[in-house]
Amino acid sequence: MKYTFGLIGAGNMGGAIARAVSRSLKDGALVDRDPDRAAALAADLGFAAVSQEEAALESRYLFLGVKPHLAAGVLAELAPVLARRAAPPVLVSMAAGVTTGQLSAWAGPEVPVIRIMPNTPVAVGQGVVLYSKNEKVTPDLEEGFRAVMEKAGGLFPIDEAIIDAGTAVSGCGPAFAYLMLDAMADGGVACGLPRGDAVQFAAQTLMGAAQMVLETGKHPAQLKNEVCSPGGSTIQGVRMLEQRGVPAALMDAVIVSYEKSAALGK
Repeated sequence: MKYTFGLIGAGNMGGAIARAVSRSLKDGALVDRDPDRAAALAADLGFAAVSQEEAALESRYLFLGVKPHLAAGVLAELAPVLARRAAPPVLVSMAAGVTTGQLSAWAGPEVPVIRIMPNTPVAVGQGVVLYSKNEKVTPDLEEGFRAVMEKAGGLFPIDEAIIDAGTAVSGCGPAFAYLMLDAMADGGVACGLPRGDAVQFAAQTLMGAAQMVLETGKHPAQLKNEVCSPGGSTIQGVRMLEQRGVPAALMDAVIVSYEKSAALGK
């Protein structure tokens, strides 16, 4: 059977990608080192749980969702299988720090390669997917990839030289946002709000604030200033965040995440 989408590695990130893809197509194949996990996810999404060889032979877009240190070994196993095909699949890798050049060397020089850096909100259609491609990816193949991923969220082509920097913001950023959301909710609970209300209010507030940036095109600092009335409560909260070094801490979090991502490929 032919599949538009194949996935090797159905862990947290791979599973999130599979959920996003399942919104736009149903001819998908899943593989995982834990067959029960692949079978459960496949049943949930209406995909097929198959062998690694079948996924490699029959998938048009073959996604690699394994950890970076496993990528070379997996592709060493796949390369002879891919060489048997009349036309190679498009290899789509989400292994952090592993370049398109490395992927091409391991999978075969004729294989079109797309390197993606997604974040977990792709599972609910609100993710960010950064991607770079090698010269074997034609405009038609790129358009097909975008069609497969259209329900994931925003798709952003990016120069591979800065993809690790982008990953530090968008890939790691959800964890930073969840940390802030949890802290805001804790503050609400400390002031007397029920936990469920505090979490909902904080989540909706962060989502709305982000949407304001995207829809108005205003700089975040300008929007922040518009909320801070003279002598009001908000400016006192902002003062406390500045005093406690929250903006600098967030900047440092992005920087150390970037440095770690860049080191993974070395």
